[in-house]
Amino acid sequence: MQEVITQGPAAQGRQVSAGLLYGLRILVVAQAAGLIVAASFAGQAVNGDQALADTHVWAGMVVHLIALLQIVAAVLVWRPGRGAGWPALASLGLFLIGMGQHFTWEMLGTHVPSGLTLFGLTVAVLVWSWSPRAAVRCS
Repeated sequence: MQEVITQGPAAQGRQVSAGLLYGLRILVVAQAAGLIVAASFAGQAVNGDQALADTHVWAGMVVHLIALLQIVAAVLVWRPGRGAGWPALASLGLFLIGMGQHFTWEMLGTHVPSGLTLFGLTVAVLVWSWSPRAAVRCS
């Protein structure tokens, strides 16, 4: 016999704080925009333009700063907000993979795939954060 666990009506009506969730949404959108900007400069930097390579590095630094803030926001949505925990882990992954980008900038065979991983994680958190499920408390 299989036991099915359902949430009661009281748990279904509770939602994650709108302010916490909105803060995370803004940071994830900023993260996605920063990655697009950094990637656009990277494409030009590969052709040998040193000024655009420097701009790519600066854009990467901005992305790291946003990633740190995103970790804080995702943890706040998770712990006090009782939202999902995986976006906090994904945000930590974004930060760590982004740090690895700084050490692999000369190895395009590693740098490019990890950059694509950054995009994938960012899109996953972005889609989740704007979905109705993001506002529902886990328990």
